[in-house]
Amino acid sequence: MSPYFLRTGALLLAILVIASLIGAVLHARTGGASETVHNLNARIRAWWVMVAVLFVAMALGPLATVVVFGFSSFMALREFLTLTPTKSSDYWALFLAFFVALPVQYVLLGVQWYGLFAIFIPVYMFGLISSASALAQDTEDFLSRNARIIFALMAAVYGVSHAPALLMLRIPGFEGRNVELLFFFTFTVQISDVLQYVFGKLFGRHKLVPRLSPNKTWEGLIGGALTTVVLGAALHGVTPFGPWVAALMAAQIVACGVLSGLVMSAVKRSLGAKDWGHGIAGHGGYMDRLDSITFAAPVFSHLVRYFWTP
Repeated sequence: MSPYFLRTGALLLAILVIASLIGAVLHARTGGASETVHNLNARIRAWWVMVAVLFVAMALGPLATVVVFGFSSFMALREFLTLTPTKSSDYWALFLAFFVALPVQYVLLGVQWYGLFAIFIPVYMFGLISSASALAQDTEDFLSRNARIIFALMAAVYGVSHAPALLMLRIPGFEGRNVELLFFFTFTVQISDVLQYVFGKLFGRHKLVPRLSPNKTWEGLIGGALTTVVLGAALHGVTPFGPWVAALMAAQIVACGVLSGLVMSAVKRSLGAKDWGHGIAGHGGYMDRLDSITFAAPVFSHLVRYFWTP
């Protein structure tokens, strides 16, 4: 890890300390009676845990990082399919999703077999899971049931797995520093969500998509996006990009993250749920934290691979 990466980590630690102090002051002033302040402090505590886990995994090396993302994918897939209506005839399709598709995808990542990693789920598991569903001979609502399982797999496993896939890229002049690029991606996509929430709470007046996500506003989107792009440019030292390109890549992450979040909100609304789960205090479930990654990670990963690798 470069000194720049360590300084960035120290800055992130300072931000968390400041946020915790602000949360404590607000809690004292409101006497613990404000639901908004309670939710804010729960989010801050959860961020301490998530940041600590991610930094420890990155410090331990690529294998630990892949394991952390694999576990997160498992929990997200579990939340997704727990909310999704299934039948006993879907047993083998679900078995293949959890115990074949997910582990094999991350094993391929661990052994750095990129060619098969990129097509395993959308080609092989698409056909295998569909065949298992057909062989169950239950045609009632067949297309919807099968599509739900495959959609969950694409979102929670295929999309998310492209974040740690950054570790397998061989970028000339950036050897041994891929973990910093993964940090850039995860920090950008998550800080974008945080800043959109903050700007929305402070300045939000005009609803963005009230039927999908009532709390999202145009002010939150614009303020959060612009600030994230500036931060992306400032963090160019942990990437193989220059400042302007880092800003453009951050903009791509924000745009894909917003669209991904809206799609997942639409899925939740269609299932009659507000959150995917309750695994992360103040944030809902694992899928609630990974939803922005599902579109952003594959696009970012493929852009870097296309333009920055031989």
